Amino acid sequence: MKTVKIIVNGQTFTANFEDNATASELLSQMPMTLPMLNLYSRELTYRFKQALPANEAHTSGYTVGDIAYWKPRHSFVIFYKQTGEVISDLQQIGHINTSHLAQFQSLGNVEMRFEKEDFSS
Repeated sequence: MKTVKIIVNGQTFTANFEDNATASELLSQMPMTLPMLNLYSRELTYRFKQALPANEAHTSGYTVGDIAYWKPRHSFVIFYKQTGEVISDLQQIGHINTSHLAQFQSLGNVEMRFEKEDFSS
């Protein structure tokens, strides 16, 4: 697992990224600032123009704090609210190290910065 800092509106969160091709591709692009769309009252999303590798995508649910990639729309997603939905073609990327993300719902569309924190683990 790799640690990533996520900075939004002056707050810093940490996340653990998994060891898979999707996470590796994202890590190779960091640091990066992305304009995240607030969608469906449950997630912050950025849609890449090009597809990312996602060899382990499958149908699954999610938990609050999950970071994932949705293959059909090339979407990088941070889930901040549980709706119980099961989503097809979802690749797990990582997880934010807190379950207190309700403040994301009131953000609207927002820029988020992603930085590699530690590659020693």
